[in-house]
Amino acid sequence: MKTIRFLIKLLFPAVCPICGEVCGQNITEDDARICPACEKRVRRVTQPFCMRCGKPLGPGGARSEYCEDCRKHTHAFVQGRAVFVYGGAVARAMHGMKYKNRRDYAAVFAREAYETLGGWIRHIQPQALVPVPLHPRRRRTRGYNQAQLLAAELSGLTGIPVECGLIRRNENTRPQKELNVDERKNNLKNAFQMSKNSVHLMKVLVIDDIYTTGSTADAVAKTLQEAGIEKVYVLSICIGGDDQGGLDYGSKNL
Repeated sequence: MKTIRFLIKLLFPAVCPICGEVCGQNITEDDARICPACEKRVRRVTQPFCMRCGKPLGPGGARSEYCEDCRKHTHAFVQGRAVFVYGGAVARAMHGMKYKNRRDYAAVFAREAYETLGGWIRHIQPQALVPVPLHPRRRRTRGYNQAQLLAAELSGLTGIPVECGLIRRNENTRPQKELNVDERKNNLKNAFQMSKNSVHLMKVLVIDDIYTTGSTADAVAKTLQEAGIEKVYVLSICIGGDDQGGLDYGSKNL
């Protein structure tokens, strides 16, 4: 198995999703990451950040535990964390992974998530990773679910199993990026449904690519909780910042 993985890495080495260059000098698992030269082109989530959703706080944020959104609204999930602040080069890379068949970026972003949030994952001790599902029609059109790719890569790093068939998307809703905050919430009503009647999990970690208003995370968390799962956490690769005001998460920012 190690020989096969080495040959795959040799033939298809990981590339930095920011610049497109091969990661590192050696063909190893650790090379799957954003290259040092591109670090200045991305903004990582650092303290202070919201203790509920993980969103980096704006000026004066150190005086509050929560972002403006989490002070106003109650979320269904226990806690969320993210790796990068959405925007610029990292937003373009996420767009490539999501819409331009750059499935290989998932390995890099999962490695970055593991390096940044591995301690938090070990602390919350989830029993399973649950990727946010796509509607079957959208899955057929795209050919893959980017959240499932991220979950699979993260599972290989953490040893936590992936539950892909636990929850399904039974409505082909409009893309969230096309909607405002209120429309996002209404758009996802009854969008998700449990696929398994018997659930023995008590704590899970939902995996998604981008956290914006939290509407998707809340809709998934509520569905899981209604099935008896007590604690739902959320890990996203990118998240908006509390200091970004009315940031438009649509394609024009990509």
